[in-house]
Amino acid sequence: MFHLNENYLTLSESYLFSEIAHRVSAHAQAHPQQKLIRMGIGDVTRPLCPCVVSALQSAAAEQGSAATFRGYGPEQGYDFLRERIRAYYAARGVLLEADEIFVSDGAKSDLGNILDLFSRENRVLIPDPVYPVYVDTNRMEGRPIVFADATEENGFLPLPDETLEADLIYLCSPNNPTGAVYDRAQLQQWVDYANERGAVILFDAAYEAFVVDPALPRSIFELPGAETCAIEFCSFSKTAGFTGTRCGYTVVPHALVRQGVQLGRLWLRRQTTKFNGVSYLVQRGAEAALSDEGLRQIQENLSYYRANAAVITCALDTLGIRYTGGKNSPYVWLRCPDGMRSWDFFDLLLQQAGVVGTPGAGFGANGEGHFRLTAFSTREATEEAMQRLKTLLG
Repeated sequence: MFHLNENYLTLSESYLFSEIAHRVSAHAQAHPQQKLIRMGIGDVTRPLCPCVVSALQSAAAEQGSAATFRGYGPEQGYDFLRERIRAYYAARGVLLEADEIFVSDGAKSDLGNILDLFSRENRVLIPDPVYPVYVDTNRMEGRPIVFADATEENGFLPLPDETLEADLIYLCSPNNPTGAVYDRAQLQQWVDYANERGAVILFDAAYEAFVVDPALPRSIFELPGAETCAIEFCSFSKTAGFTGTRCGYTVVPHALVRQGVQLGRLWLRRQTTKFNGVSYLVQRGAEAALSDEGLRQIQENLSYYRANAAVITCALDTLGIRYTGGKNSPYVWLRCPDGMRSWDFFDLLLQQAGVVGTPGAGFGANGEGHFRLTAFSTREATEEAMQRLKTLLG
């Protein structure tokens, strides 16, 4: 008899960003004259930097010649890119082997696909509020989930709780959605906690390039002992504007062993079976992004987004609204004014100011009463949106 995976039936009918798109579309149709400013979904607006574009063009030209044409590439990534990623980490004092690095089409894919390595019986610890992919991908497989409360009281940075037992632990720093960033002492507590219990930390470092404070870690592997308990996921999407180009990577250290097996070997086996690798063109573009000139050029874009974040936080300071993020992070997580609920504030901001953000309730129970704005819009749109906000709430 045919059977569905009934875990899918436990999911919410509408994914958070789909619901936002539905409401925005309905409003736009009803008010075609209003100019909407979108500061909800974390999609970038700055173009690919020149050296990346040049690398993509050169790689495309190579594919047009029989002498330089390339077909299937290595599923784990070309050596030229893995070595460039290794050097990127080494510049911050993190020493990796090239075969600990696995190139992919993005951190989101890997965060879901990594679960192939783990039993459905494993208990999962996820902070709340949280990026919905962590929760939904585990619910799709029926894995038990416990939540760690991230609240204003703990700066939206929950620390290990002896009463919460887990085999898999999701951490994201800088955090999506709250913009909060763990310091070294806080992150070390999680590393020690995981090593003591034999748990595995799934560390989402997609926004590491936004950290400017040298006292804050950008990789979990900056912490002693992390190599025996953590897998790190990173992306070129926000670092180099690859949201539409698609490239990321996952680091699985050789020292990460469970039940006598290196998890990196299992991940390699999974990838070579279910994944055919990232295109040669895209990997050449990613390599260029991590070159000396590429890093200089992408820093210009990152600085642009940081300045946008400063525009947002300045407006919130003027209005006396509490927030986290905006510094060392492209996200600003604010408390809804006057005790409003998240979706009510979403509708108010959309209908009366024409500004689109993300309601905190969509990220979990502790997100209720909060709201996320992103710094990825244009400067002009960001400034106009904050002027509209001040007019609406001032």
